[in-house]
Amino acid sequence: MNISLKDIEVFIFDFDGVLTNNLVHLDSQGNEWVSCSRADGLAFDALRKLNQNVYILSTEKNQVVTARANKLQIPVIQGIADKSKSIKELANRENFNLDKVLYLGNDLNDYNAMKLCGFSACPSDSHSKIASVSDIVLRTAGGNGVVRELLEEVFELNLLKILYQDL
Repeated sequence: MNISLKDIEVFIFDFDGVLTNNLVHLDSQGNEWVSCSRADGLAFDALRKLNQNVYILSTEKNQVVTARANKLQIPVIQGIADKSKSIKELANRENFNLDKVLYLGNDLNDYNAMKLCGFSACPSDSHSKIASVSDIVLRTAGGNGVVRELLEEVFELNLLKILYQDL
């Protein structure tokens, strides 16, 4: 698919399995932790510098999601049972055109949201039904820099120039 950054008004990212490797680690007190890629952190910095609208949308309501979204300085919508409904509400509230939304998800709970949005993408290790409805299937597995690949390989953005143009 030939897609340009000009085609996108809003980027919406699922959290688990997209920004993480879909594993959750628990300590003996029941505290959860996950692994996220710092490469994606730079990609989010670039999206912010380009004044792109970006959201994290998660079925889970979890402090781990909140902490990562805060670190990335991205709005997060979590505890969502129906992602499609939430995206429609967001589009109405913020006046987004659904045909110009790129949704990046990985599992069955993302299926309807991906069908709703104008563009969809998924990590390489996504559920087969998600890969089958994705416009873009990335080479990178979830949690290993999928946002970075999306920007550098799909949109062909030069992050060095965007982030460090003074060098």
